[in-house]
Amino acid sequence: MTSLDQPRTTAEITSLLTDLIAIPTAYPPGNTSRMASYLVQVLEAAGYHTEVHAAEPGLDNVVARLGTGSPSLVFNAHVDTVDAGDVTLWNHPPLEAVIGDGFLYGLGAANCKGSTAVHLWLAQEIARRGGPAKGEVVFTFVTDEESLGPNGMSFLRDKGVVKPDMLLLGAPTDNTLITTERGVLWTEITTSGRPAHAGQPEDGDNAILRMVRVISHLERELMPRLTDRVDGDMRSTINIGMLNGGRNTNVVPSHCTAQIDRRLLPLETVDQAFEEIRMIVEATGEPEEMVSIKRLRGTNGFRGDENGPLVESLSAAIEQHSGSKAEYSTAIGVSDGRYFADDNIEIVNFGPGIGSEGHASNESVSLSALFDSAVIQNDVISRILGFTN
Repeated sequence: MTSLDQPRTTAEITSLLTDLIAIPTAYPPGNTSRMASYLVQVLEAAGYHTEVHAAEPGLDNVVARLGTGSPSLVFNAHVDTVDAGDVTLWNHPPLEAVIGDGFLYGLGAANCKGSTAVHLWLAQEIARRGGPAKGEVVFTFVTDEESLGPNGMSFLRDKGVVKPDMLLLGAPTDNTLITTERGVLWTEITTSGRPAHAGQPEDGDNAILRMVRVISHLERELMPRLTDRVDGDMRSTINIGMLNGGRNTNVVPSHCTAQIDRRLLPLETVDQAFEEIRMIVEATGEPEEMVSIKRLRGTNGFRGDENGPLVESLSAAIEQHSGSKAEYSTAIGVSDGRYFADDNIEIVNFGPGIGSEGHASNESVSLSALFDSAVIQNDVISRILGFTN
Protein backbone atom coordinates (compact mmCIF):
# COMPACT_ATOMS: atom_id res chain seq x y z
CA MET A 1 0.00 0.00 0.00
CA THR A 2 1.36 3.40 -0.98
CA SER A 3 1.90 5.68 2.00
CA LEU A 4 -0.27 8.79 1.85
CA ASP A 5 0.34 11.95 3.81
CA GLN A 6 -2.70 12.15 6.07
CA PRO A 7 -2.85 15.93 6.64
CA ARG A 8 -2.38 16.73 2.95
CA THR A 9 -4.80 14.04 1.74
CA THR A 10 -7.43 15.05 4.28
CA ALA A 11 -7.06 18.71 3.31
CA GLU A 12 -7.51 17.86 -0.37
CA ILE A 13 -10.64 15.82 0.31
CA THR A 14 -12.20 18.39 2.64
CA SER A 15 -11.54 21.13 0.08
CA LEU A 16 -13.46 19.13 -2.50
CA LEU A 17 -16.23 18.35 -0.02
CA THR A 18 -16.54 22.03 0.90
CA ASP A 19 -17.12 22.86 -2.77
CA LEU A 20 -19.66 20.06 -3.14
CA ILE A 21 -21.73 21.05 -0.12
CA ALA A 22 -21.96 24.64 -1.38
CA ILE A 23 -23.75 23.48 -4.55
CA PRO A 24 -27.47 22.88 -3.84
CA THR A 25 -28.75 19.52 -5.12
CA ALA A 26 -31.69 18.83 -2.79
CA TYR A 27 -34.59 16.66 -3.90
CA PRO A 28 -37.09 17.82 -4.84
CA PRO A 29 -36.22 18.63 -7.57
CA GLY A 30 -32.74 17.03 -7.42
CA ASN A 31 -31.34 19.40 -10.05
CA THR A 32 -27.66 18.67 -10.62
CA SER A 33 -26.76 20.91 -13.58
CA ARG A 34 -24.45 23.14 -11.52
CA MET A 35 -22.96 20.11 -9.81
CA ALA A 36 -22.32 18.40 -13.14
CA SER A 37 -20.45 21.45 -14.45
CA TYR A 38 -18.22 21.44 -11.38
CA LEU A 39 -17.54 17.71 -11.59
CA VAL A 40 -16.72 17.85 -15.29
CA GLN A 41 -14.29 20.69 -14.70
CA VAL A 42 -12.45 18.79 -11.94
CA LEU A 43 -12.37 15.48 -13.81
CA GLU A 44 -11.33 16.85 -17.19
CA ALA A 45 -8.54 18.81 -15.51
CA ALA A 46 -7.28 15.43 -14.23
CA GLY A 47 -7.35 13.96 -17.75
CA TYR A 48 -10.61 12.00 -17.73
CA HIS A 49 -12.99 11.61 -20.64
CA THR A 50 -16.32 12.83 -19.30
CA GLU A 51 -19.91 12.59 -20.47
CA VAL A 52 -23.11 14.10 -19.09
CA HIS A 53 -26.29 12.07 -19.51
CA ALA A 54 -29.78 13.22 -18.58
CA ALA A 55 -33.14 11.58 -19.15
CA GLU A 56 -34.87 14.73 -17.86
CA PRO A 57 -33.65 18.35 -18.07
CA GLY A 58 -31.64 19.27 -14.99
CA LEU A 59 -31.20 15.70 -13.76
CA ASP A 60 -27.61 15.44 -14.98
CA ASN A 61 -25.42 12.39 -14.42
CA VAL A 62 -21.65 12.57 -14.93
CA VAL A 63 -19.61 9.61 -16.18
CA ALA A 64 -15.79 9.83 -16.24
CA ARG A 65 -13.44 7.19 -17.66
CA LEU A 66 -9.75 6.42 -17.67
CA GLY A 67 -8.27 3.35 -19.31
CA THR A 68 -9.90 0.76 -21.57
CA GLY A 69 -10.95 -2.85 -21.60
CA SER A 70 -11.59 -5.33 -18.85
CA PRO A 71 -12.01 -5.39 -15.94
CA SER A 72 -14.30 -2.40 -15.66
CA LEU A 73 -14.23 -1.11 -12.09
CA VAL A 74 -17.09 1.36 -11.65
CA PHE A 75 -17.44 3.72 -8.71
CA ASN A 76 -20.78 5.34 -7.91
CA ALA A 77 -21.91 8.16 -5.65
CA HIS A 78 -25.18 10.04 -5.75
CA VAL A 79 -24.90 13.81 -5.49
CA ASP A 80 -28.54 14.64 -4.78
CA THR A 81 -29.50 15.16 -1.13
CA VAL A 82 -32.66 15.45 0.89
CA ASP A 83 -33.86 18.94 1.79
CA ALA A 84 -32.26 20.57 4.83
CA GLY A 85 -35.64 20.65 6.58
CA ASP A 86 -36.08 23.10 9.44
CA VAL A 87 -32.95 25.26 9.14
CA THR A 88 -33.44 26.57 12.69
CA LEU A 89 -32.32 23.13 13.87
CA TRP A 90 -28.96 23.60 12.17
CA ASN A 91 -26.06 25.19 14.02
CA HIS A 92 -24.86 26.83 10.79
CA PRO A 93 -26.17 27.30 7.23
CA PRO A 94 -26.65 23.81 5.71
CA LEU A 95 -24.79 24.68 2.49
CA GLU A 96 -21.68 25.89 4.33
CA ALA A 97 -19.11 23.28 5.31
CA VAL A 98 -17.90 23.74 8.90
CA ILE A 99 -15.08 21.76 10.49
CA GLY A 100 -14.95 21.14 14.23
CA ASP A 101 -13.99 18.42 16.69
CA GLY A 102 -12.69 16.16 13.91
CA PHE A 103 -15.89 16.33 11.85
CA LEU A 104 -17.06 18.20 8.78
CA TYR A 105 -20.66 19.43 8.98
CA GLY A 106 -22.96 20.29 6.09
CA LEU A 107 -25.92 19.07 4.06
CA GLY A 108 -24.88 15.88 2.28
CA ALA A 109 -21.64 15.50 4.25
CA ALA A 110 -22.46 11.87 5.03
CA ASN A 111 -25.02 11.05 2.33
CA CYS A 112 -23.44 11.14 -0.09
CA LYS A 113 -21.15 14.07 -0.83
CA GLY A 114 -18.51 12.67 1.52
CA SER A 115 -18.05 9.69 -0.78
CA THR A 116 -18.30 11.98 -3.80
CA ALA A 117 -15.32 13.95 -2.49
CA VAL A 118 -13.38 10.74 -1.82
CA HIS A 119 -14.16 9.47 -5.33
CA LEU A 120 -13.02 12.77 -6.87
CA TRP A 121 -9.80 12.54 -4.89
CA LEU A 122 -9.35 8.92 -6.03
CA ALA A 123 -9.86 10.00 -9.64
CA GLN A 124 -7.15 12.63 -9.26
CA GLU A 125 -4.79 10.21 -7.52
CA ILE A 126 -5.21 7.58 -10.24
CA ALA A 127 -4.38 10.20 -12.86
CA ARG A 128 -1.33 11.35 -10.86
CA ARG A 129 -0.11 7.76 -10.98
CA GLY A 130 -0.49 7.46 -14.73
CA GLY A 131 -3.89 5.78 -14.90
CA PRO A 132 -4.82 2.10 -14.53
CA ALA A 133 -2.27 -0.45 -15.70
CA LYS A 134 -5.08 -2.64 -17.02
CA GLY A 135 -8.80 -2.33 -17.63
CA GLU A 136 -10.75 0.84 -17.01
CA VAL A 137 -11.86 2.84 -14.00
CA VAL A 138 -15.18 4.64 -14.30
CA PHE A 139 -16.59 7.21 -11.89
CA THR A 140 -20.33 7.90 -11.93
CA PHE A 141 -21.93 10.80 -10.09
CA VAL A 142 -25.70 10.60 -10.31
CA THR A 143 -28.94 12.18 -9.20
CA ASP A 144 -32.46 10.83 -8.55
CA GLU A 145 -31.28 8.47 -5.81
CA GLU A 146 -33.19 10.12 -3.00
CA SER A 147 -36.45 9.72 -4.93
CA LEU A 148 -35.73 6.08 -5.87
CA GLY A 149 -36.23 7.43 -9.37
CA PRO A 150 -35.35 6.12 -12.83
CA ASN A 151 -33.27 9.09 -13.99
CA GLY A 152 -29.97 8.38 -12.28
CA MET A 153 -27.96 5.16 -12.14
CA SER A 154 -30.96 3.25 -13.48
CA PHE A 155 -30.89 5.40 -16.61
CA LEU A 156 -27.14 4.87 -17.10
CA ARG A 157 -27.56 1.12 -16.73
CA ASP A 158 -30.55 0.87 -19.07
CA LYS A 159 -28.84 3.06 -21.67
CA GLY A 160 -25.73 0.87 -21.54
CA VAL A 161 -23.48 3.77 -20.56
CA VAL A 162 -21.84 1.73 -17.80
CA LYS A 163 -21.28 -2.01 -17.90
CA PRO A 164 -19.33 -2.83 -14.76
CA ASP A 165 -17.58 -6.04 -13.91
CA MET A 166 -17.36 -4.70 -10.35
CA LEU A 167 -19.48 -1.91 -8.86
CA LEU A 168 -18.38 -0.05 -5.74
CA LEU A 169 -21.05 2.28 -4.36
CA GLY A 170 -20.10 5.04 -1.95
CA ALA A 171 -22.96 4.61 0.51
CA PRO A 172 -22.35 5.86 4.08
CA THR A 173 -21.45 2.51 5.62
CA ASP A 174 -18.94 3.79 8.21
CA ASN A 175 -16.29 2.05 6.10
CA THR A 176 -17.86 -1.37 6.60
CA LEU A 177 -18.87 -3.66 3.73
CA ILE A 178 -22.43 -4.15 2.57
CA THR A 179 -22.63 -6.99 0.06
CA THR A 180 -26.28 -7.93 0.54
CA GLU A 181 -29.22 -5.60 0.12
CA ARG A 182 -32.98 -5.80 0.27
CA GLY A 183 -35.14 -5.06 -2.71
CA VAL A 184 -37.80 -2.36 -2.72
CA LEU A 185 -41.31 -2.14 -4.17
CA TRP A 186 -43.54 0.94 -4.23
CA THR A 187 -47.22 0.45 -4.97
CA GLU A 188 -50.26 2.72 -4.99
CA ILE A 189 -53.77 1.76 -3.96
CA THR A 190 -56.70 3.91 -5.07
CA THR A 191 -60.20 3.75 -3.65
CA SER A 192 -63.24 5.45 -5.15
CA GLY A 193 -66.57 6.54 -3.69
CA ARG A 194 -69.45 8.92 -4.27
CA PRO A 195 -69.40 12.55 -3.14
CA ALA A 196 -72.14 14.07 -0.99
CA HIS A 197 -72.67 16.90 1.49
CA ALA A 198 -71.04 16.21 4.84
CA GLY A 199 -74.29 17.22 6.52
CA GLN A 200 -75.91 14.18 4.95
CA PRO A 201 -73.05 11.66 4.56
CA GLU A 202 -75.38 8.68 4.10
CA ASP A 203 -76.08 9.98 0.58
CA GLY A 204 -72.44 9.40 -0.36
CA ASP A 205 -69.86 6.64 -0.32
CA ASN A 206 -66.73 7.60 1.62
CA ALA A 207 -63.54 6.68 -0.27
CA ILE A 208 -61.33 7.36 2.77
CA LEU A 209 -63.32 4.95 4.93
CA ARG A 210 -63.03 2.39 2.14
CA MET A 211 -59.26 2.90 2.14
CA VAL A 212 -59.17 2.40 5.92
CA ARG A 213 -60.92 -0.95 5.47
CA VAL A 214 -58.53 -1.97 2.67
CA ILE A 215 -55.41 -1.02 4.66
CA SER A 216 -56.71 -2.75 7.78
CA HIS A 217 -57.33 -5.92 5.77
CA LEU A 218 -53.85 -5.67 4.22
CA GLU A 219 -52.28 -5.30 7.66
CA ARG A 220 -54.20 -8.27 9.09
CA GLU A 221 -53.31 -10.55 6.20
CA LEU A 222 -49.77 -9.52 5.32
CA MET A 223 -48.09 -8.57 8.61
CA PRO A 224 -48.20 -12.10 10.10
CA ARG A 225 -46.59 -13.46 6.95
CA LEU A 226 -43.78 -10.91 7.03
CA THR A 227 -42.96 -11.64 10.67
CA ASP A 228 -41.45 -14.97 9.64
CA ARG A 229 -39.46 -13.56 6.72
CA VAL A 230 -36.03 -12.93 8.20
CA ASP A 231 -32.55 -13.31 6.72
CA GLY A 232 -29.85 -12.61 9.28
CA ASP A 233 -30.29 -8.96 10.30
CA MET A 234 -32.63 -8.28 7.39
CA ARG A 235 -36.42 -8.28 7.71
CA SER A 236 -39.23 -8.17 5.19
CA THR A 237 -41.24 -5.00 5.92
CA ILE A 238 -44.17 -2.89 4.77
CA ASN A 239 -44.93 0.77 5.43
CA ILE A 240 -47.90 2.95 4.48
CA GLY A 241 -45.94 6.05 3.58
CA MET A 242 -48.53 8.39 2.07
CA LEU A 243 -52.31 8.79 2.33
CA ASN A 244 -54.24 11.40 0.35
CA GLY A 245 -57.96 11.88 -0.08
CA GLY A 246 -60.83 14.31 -0.12
CA ARG A 247 -61.18 17.83 -1.47
CA ASN A 248 -62.90 19.64 1.38
CA THR A 249 -63.86 18.88 4.96
CA ASN A 250 -67.58 19.34 4.28
CA VAL A 251 -67.66 16.92 1.35
CA VAL A 252 -67.83 13.12 1.48
CA PRO A 253 -64.60 12.14 -0.34
CA SER A 254 -64.90 10.34 -3.64
CA HIS A 255 -61.20 9.54 -4.05
CA CYS A 256 -58.31 8.33 -1.87
CA THR A 257 -54.82 7.06 -2.60
CA ALA A 258 -52.24 5.30 -0.44
CA GLN A 259 -48.62 4.65 -1.34
CA ILE A 260 -46.85 1.66 0.13
CA ASP A 261 -43.18 0.88 0.61
CA ARG A 262 -42.36 -2.83 0.72
CA ARG A 263 -38.79 -3.97 1.51
CA LEU A 264 -37.89 -7.45 0.25
CA LEU A 265 -35.37 -10.08 1.26
CA PRO A 266 -32.89 -11.02 -1.49
CA LEU A 267 -34.81 -14.24 -2.20
CA GLU A 268 -38.08 -12.33 -2.70
CA THR A 269 -38.83 -10.65 -6.02
CA VAL A 270 -40.78 -7.49 -6.76
CA ASP A 271 -43.10 -9.47 -9.03
CA GLN A 272 -43.96 -11.89 -6.24
CA ALA A 273 -44.36 -9.09 -3.70
CA PHE A 274 -46.68 -7.06 -5.92
CA GLU A 275 -48.80 -10.10 -6.73
CA GLU A 276 -49.11 -10.91 -3.03
CA ILE A 277 -50.33 -7.40 -2.20
CA ARG A 278 -52.66 -7.36 -5.21
CA MET A 279 -54.34 -10.61 -4.23
CA ILE A 280 -54.85 -9.44 -0.64
CA VAL A 281 -56.31 -6.11 -1.75
CA GLU A 282 -58.66 -7.76 -4.22
CA ALA A 283 -59.92 -10.07 -1.45
CA THR A 284 -61.10 -7.26 0.82
CA GLY A 285 -64.73 -7.67 -0.21
CA GLU A 286 -65.00 -4.13 -1.54
CA PRO A 287 -66.68 -3.61 -4.95
CA GLU A 288 -64.11 -4.44 -7.62
CA GLU A 289 -64.67 -1.19 -9.51
CA MET A 290 -64.03 0.85 -6.35
CA VAL A 291 -60.49 -0.37 -5.61
CA SER A 292 -57.45 -0.46 -7.87
CA ILE A 293 -53.75 -1.09 -7.35
CA LYS A 294 -50.74 -0.32 -9.48
CA ARG A 295 -47.01 -0.90 -9.27
CA LEU A 296 -45.06 2.36 -9.20
CA ARG A 297 -41.48 1.10 -9.21
CA GLY A 298 -39.35 -1.64 -7.78
CA THR A 299 -36.08 -3.52 -7.98
CA ASN A 300 -34.91 -6.83 -6.61
CA GLY A 301 -32.37 -7.12 -3.84
CA PHE A 302 -29.05 -8.89 -4.16
CA ARG A 303 -26.64 -11.10 -2.27
CA GLY A 304 -23.02 -10.61 -3.20
CA ASP A 305 -20.14 -13.04 -3.38
CA GLU A 306 -18.00 -12.55 -0.29
CA ASN A 307 -15.15 -14.32 -2.10
CA GLY A 308 -15.19 -12.09 -5.16
CA PRO A 309 -12.13 -10.03 -6.19
CA LEU A 310 -13.66 -6.72 -5.08
CA VAL A 311 -14.60 -7.97 -1.62
CA GLU A 312 -11.26 -9.73 -1.23
CA SER A 313 -9.38 -6.59 -2.25
CA LEU A 314 -11.39 -4.41 0.10
CA SER A 315 -10.93 -6.87 2.96
CA ALA A 316 -7.17 -7.06 2.42
CA ALA A 317 -6.86 -3.28 2.16
CA ILE A 318 -8.91 -2.71 5.33
CA GLU A 319 -6.85 -5.22 7.29
CA GLN A 320 -3.56 -3.75 6.04
CA HIS A 321 -4.61 -0.19 6.86
CA SER A 322 -6.37 -0.78 10.17
CA GLY A 323 -4.86 -4.00 11.45
CA SER A 324 -8.36 -5.42 11.89
CA LYS A 325 -10.52 -7.63 9.74
CA ALA A 326 -13.18 -6.06 7.55
CA GLU A 327 -16.59 -5.71 9.15
CA TYR A 328 -19.90 -6.28 7.41
CA SER A 329 -23.13 -4.39 8.05
CA THR A 330 -26.76 -4.47 6.93
CA ALA A 331 -28.32 -1.65 4.94
CA ILE A 332 -31.50 -0.03 6.22
CA GLY A 333 -32.17 1.68 2.90
CA VAL A 334 -31.41 0.73 -0.67
CA SER A 335 -28.63 1.82 -3.00
CA ASP A 336 -28.31 2.31 -6.74
CA GLY A 337 -26.61 -1.08 -6.86
CA ARG A 338 -30.05 -2.68 -6.98
CA TYR A 339 -30.41 -1.72 -10.65
CA PHE A 340 -27.61 -4.21 -11.39
CA ALA A 341 -28.97 -6.94 -9.11
CA ASP A 342 -29.75 -9.29 -12.01
CA ASP A 343 -26.58 -8.57 -14.03
CA ASN A 344 -24.34 -11.18 -12.40
CA ILE A 345 -21.70 -8.66 -11.31
CA GLU A 346 -20.00 -7.98 -7.99
CA ILE A 347 -21.70 -5.18 -6.03
CA VAL A 348 -20.34 -3.67 -2.81
CA ASN A 349 -21.39 -0.64 -0.76
CA PHE A 350 -18.48 1.02 1.06
CA GLY A 351 -17.91 4.57 2.17
CA PRO A 352 -17.35 7.06 4.98
CA GLY A 353 -20.18 8.39 7.11
CA ILE A 354 -22.93 6.83 9.17
CA GLY A 355 -26.24 6.15 7.45
CA SER A 356 -28.39 7.66 10.20
CA GLU A 357 -26.56 10.98 9.76
CA GLY A 358 -27.71 11.26 6.17
CA HIS A 359 -31.15 12.72 6.74
CA ALA A 360 -30.49 14.56 10.00
CA SER A 361 -29.93 18.18 10.94
CA ASN A 362 -26.26 19.11 11.41
CA GLU A 363 -25.24 16.19 9.19
CA SER A 364 -21.56 15.34 9.55
CA VAL A 365 -18.78 13.02 8.51
CA SER A 366 -15.60 12.19 10.38
CA LEU A 367 -12.39 13.56 8.85
CA SER A 368 -10.53 10.41 9.83
CA ALA A 369 -13.20 8.29 8.12
CA LEU A 370 -12.76 10.30 4.92
CA PHE A 371 -9.02 9.64 4.99
CA ASP A 372 -9.41 5.94 5.86
CA SER A 373 -11.91 5.49 3.04
CA ALA A 374 -9.57 7.14 0.54
CA VAL A 375 -6.56 5.07 1.58
CA ILE A 376 -8.49 1.78 1.49
CA GLN A 377 -10.11 2.40 -1.90
CA ASN A 378 -6.85 3.63 -3.39
CA ASP A 379 -5.28 0.33 -2.38
CA VAL A 380 -8.23 -1.57 -3.87
CA ILE A 381 -7.61 0.13 -7.21
CA SER A 382 -3.94 -0.80 -7.00
CA ARG A 383 -4.79 -4.45 -6.29
CA ILE A 384 -7.43 -4.82 -9.02
CA LEU A 385 -6.19 -2.57 -11.84
CA GLY A 386 -2.71 -1.47 -10.82
CA PHE A 387 -1.16 1.88 -11.73
CA THR A 388 0.97 2.78 -14.72
CA ASN A 389 3.47 4.69 -12.57
